[in-house]
Amino acid sequence: MGLATRYCLLKRLIPKCGDNVFVGRSVEIKHWEKLSIGSNVSIHKQCYLDAGGGITIDNDVSIAHQTSMISFEHAWDDDALPIRDNPVNYAPITIQSDVWIGCGCRILAGVDIGSRAVVAAGAVVTKPVPPHTVVGGVPAKPIKSI
Repeated sequence: MGLATRYCLLKRLIPKCGDNVFVGRSVEIKHWEKLSIGSNVSIHKQCYLDAGGGITIDNDVSIAHQTSMISFEHAWDDDALPIRDNPVNYAPITIQSDVWIGCGCRILAGVDIGSRAVVAAGAVVTKPVPPHTVVGGVPAKPIKSI
């Protein structure tokens, strides 16, 4: 499927889609109805977005290849059930404007990434990222202010 076709599908299937949005090959999106994307956004090849709990991506965001955003997590409170059968907890992910997310990152439920932040390649983001901050590692921790 070509770039123009992917963009047209995105504009048609999600509640809000800005202008100049690039969606690379083999990007998988679940729960389209809970995804919102601003203008000048690039989502590169082989990314996975599960917007079950909601994902909002503001303007001027670049998401490098093989990044996952998962807006839910499994509970394990009921010992009588296997973990896979326990309830699912949903929490939104928000990526504010002017953010760069490096390749192979994992952005987990409930995370808010502040404007003009950078997430280093391979980071696993489990907590909010302040604006103007570079984070990296597993789990992601602040590296420096920018």
